[in-house]
Amino acid sequence: MSVPPGGSPPEDVTRGNWPSGTPRTTGVVPVLSRSAHDRDHLGRSLPDPTRGRPVRVLTVDGRRAVPVAEGPDGPALVWDEQPSLPVGAVYLGEADGVPYAAVRGERALTVNGRPVDAWSGLRELGTDLGDLDAGLLAEAIGILEWHERARFSPVSGAATTIERAGWVQRDPETGVELFPRTDPAVIMLVHDGGDRCVLGRQAVWPPGRFSVLAGFVEPGESAEGAVAREVAEEVGLTVTDVRYVSSQPWPFPQSLMLGFVARAVGDLELTLDPTEIEEARWWTRDELASGDGPAALPPPVSIARHLIDRWVDGEI
Repeated sequence: MSVPPGGSPPEDVTRGNWPSGTPRTTGVVPVLSRSAHDRDHLGRSLPDPTRGRPVRVLTVDGRRAVPVAEGPDGPALVWDEQPSLPVGAVYLGEADGVPYAAVRGERALTVNGRPVDAWSGLRELGTDLGDLDAGLLAEAIGILEWHERARFSPVSGAATTIERAGWVQRDPETGVELFPRTDPAVIMLVHDGGDRCVLGRQAVWPPGRFSVLAGFVEPGESAEGAVAREVAEEVGLTVTDVRYVSSQPWPFPQSLMLGFVARAVGDLELTLDPTEIEEARWWTRDELASGDGPAALPPPVSIARHLIDRWVDGEI
């Protein structure tokens, strides 16, 4: 099975030798797993989830870009201060007593009189945003993508109605409640029990770009089972000691990446599935740490890079 859509797209490539050419990941969790707000799931059922308070609203355009201002501590999202929750906005939760929401809209040079330095996306911003903005942006992109792709009920085909501040769509003909969809996908660093790991590349990626293996979890399959199956399908290895490391949302449009490490056993010769992998090879820790590895690795916004960095450091 192929890498999940958006799981490792060509535009995510950071060129140059690693680690000198690209920044390392930092922190104990993947970049997009950070969060500093309360999603306030009980508030979604209230007639006014903001409880009468002014709300900060983030505009997301049709290309998943949001308004950004550069500050002394780096980029920050530009929030529109509104007296109440706008029609069509999705309630995101609150932090420090301030409600937050997101809505689809068009780009502008200013937001409620505040200048916008740029419109940018989660892939570009995720590493540099603070915990609060990063968590709210990942949530906003994911829930708005669901609304874009689920306008009609899969049960009757009728146009759905929106309830619970944007977190439920209802089939008006059957009364069935429809909830946001998340597709689980596994992403795994496979090692030999020593100082080598497998990295591969797809033909659609720019030359020299390598990453860890990944794929969707199939119906009726455990995440660990998906790891073993995907590794066998893509590079012909048998793995054991499949161990969960961490997870990260990847809302492009609706994946949840479940990060694992696994140890290859038996014959360690790689047998590639040509429909999935153009090239794969074993790389040593020293090669990756010294910059003598692939010409390009995943950027720090991805859980793939988080897994690689932690393995190189001997943490997993």
